[in-house]
Amino acid sequence: MPFLARLEPAARQELLALGVPQPLPDDTVVLHEGEPSRHVLLVLDGWLKVTATSANGHEALLALRGPGDVVGELAAIDGRPRSARVTTLGPVRVVTVRSEDFVAHLETRPKVAVVLLGLLADRLRTGDRKRLESAAHRVDERLARLLLDLAEQHGQETPEGIALRVPLSQRELAGCVGASREAVARALEKLRKRGAILTMRRRIVVTRPEVLRQAASSVQSVTDAVRRPSSSAGARRSTMDGTPGAHGGIGTPDQFR
Repeated sequence: MPFLARLEPAARQELLALGVPQPLPDDTVVLHEGEPSRHVLLVLDGWLKVTATSANGHEALLALRGPGDVVGELAAIDGRPRSARVTTLGPVRVVTVRSEDFVAHLETRPKVAVVLLGLLADRLRTGDRKRLESAAHRVDERLARLLLDLAEQHGQETPEGIALRVPLSQRELAGCVGASREAVARALEKLRKRGAILTMRRRIVVTRPEVLRQAASSVQSVTDAVRRPSSSAGARRSTMDGTPGAHGGIGTPDQFR
């Protein structure tokens, strides 16, 4: 569940009132990797991708952020340079809040700070799950799991099937699953031949979710095994418990206006 949706309505409106609404055009870099923090973004409409570049030039897609999400909060809190680049995927509307105003708000609103901590914990668990899947599974299995997650969290029912509301290219999908664009293209072709998906430019429709579940079954079984508490740990949950991505279920954009 995104950050703004976790807040009580009054707390959400109070936070949004700290900033200024701002429209952002498609394919715009709004936060640069390595720059100092000056502001935090609260997303009202649209989608952004969070990427980082390795020393050899490889760009990895770390996360997607959509309606209700907060972006740039880590650099605002710890005062260190930004650890990733954030780029719009289509037109986006945000509320821009100065970093010092955001931090001061957290210091005087402990309930909001605790909600943010819960969000960050969910993101850490999601990262653990992704590292596990990347080490243990083939590209086609990881891609099937990703498409299922996107359909469940960011899907929209259409006559064709479940359309993913996040506009991702093959290169961006490759960044999500830690593979080459060519490997992802081959995996998409296999899924198309099995009737699991329809693909257009930056658009994917899931037509047969059961085929994706079958392709991703080994990924799910390992994730479930990791989520199961060990006898020695009692009721404690593993930090790799496969919590769904940043949005366990997303609110409508109107919710944050």
